[in-house]
Amino acid sequence: MKSITPQMQQRLDERKTKGNLRSLPSIQLPHDFTSNDYLGLARSQALGQMIANRLAELGAPAHGGTGSRLLSGNSDFAMALEQKLAGIFNGEAALVFGSGYQANLCLISSVAQKGDTIIYDQLSHVCLKEGAWLSKAQTFAFLHNDLEDLERRLKAAEGNKFVVVESVYSMDGDVAPLKEIATLCKRYEARLIIDEAHGTGVFGEGGNGLVCSLGLEHDFFARVYTFGKAMGVHGAAVVGSQELIDYLVNFGRPFIYTTAMPLHSLVAIEQAFNYLSKNQHLQAELRQRIALFLKQFPEETDMKRIQSNTAIQPIVAQGNERAKAMAKALQSKGFDVRPILAPTVREGEERLRICLHTYNTEEEINALCQILSQPL
Repeated sequence: MKSITPQMQQRLDERKTKGNLRSLPSIQLPHDFTSNDYLGLARSQALGQMIANRLAELGAPAHGGTGSRLLSGNSDFAMALEQKLAGIFNGEAALVFGSGYQANLCLISSVAQKGDTIIYDQLSHVCLKEGAWLSKAQTFAFLHNDLEDLERRLKAAEGNKFVVVESVYSMDGDVAPLKEIATLCKRYEARLIIDEAHGTGVFGEGGNGLVCSLGLEHDFFARVYTFGKAMGVHGAAVVGSQELIDYLVNFGRPFIYTTAMPLHSLVAIEQAFNYLSKNQHLQAELRQRIALFLKQFPEETDMKRIQSNTAIQPIVAQGNERAKAMAKALQSKGFDVRPILAPTVREGEERLRICLHTYNTEEEINALCQILSQPL
């Protein structure tokens, strides 16, 4: 008997034929334009020392969650961290998760019931969509950032209505029209949920995200903040009312049946926010790098750059093989830029996803843009 079924083998063969078979990369290049470490916190030795000092101060084992939060995995430190995060994000309460994927899956799959309606932006991350599909609610996508289509969906929605969006979209790098979406949700009595995965750290006081920077905290039913991108560590938190957090503790299966995060991860989250609160200038430095890239990006080029004012700068390649060839050409010159292939993005929208960071030098950005001005 073969190790996999004929159907499984067929699916792998189809990926090979389409040129989008995934494999784990082993690229080690000097110029990072691909990671989500926008503020450089993941490589910060100062932050690493702060984490080590805090662990030494606590004098407790740093490895192993030992069990779920509802059994042996809870701690005074975890609950204190959640109170701290609720304060940072201007919310009533917070609940920590091991990843943004888990947090979104738990939240969206558990809050909506049969007879309810979930409406999500069509470019939402897969964990948001899967959370909706796992619920018993009706689910619909609305056209990306399209207020008219969202309103059309809201008019037809039944039961309790939930609208799911992101602050910054991970593949296009654009920002949701949050004020307008919040106004629509109020009009149609819909509960608004947002994933701040790519907004956490880079926007707002102390890195508290785009919603807080706009003063819209009270317009949202739930907010999800992830810490594995600009915050440079790992984990996530759902922020909302105390009643919502109590509900997730009782009915959020991905939370209930998952081993708790170890102390080291919790300390890393705490210290990452402490570090950023003392280094708020990093946000301004990132904005400077973005402005430089936009200024230097070649005006006369066959490449189509998706309009974005964030650290995510996509260039459409159209076709998996074309995207891979363009990425390989950049990598051959030491620039770590990765292709994003279908089906991760829709066919015809395959792309290079260029990410900018505080540690990208002016010389690096200028050199990258110079290469992009030439045929790849």
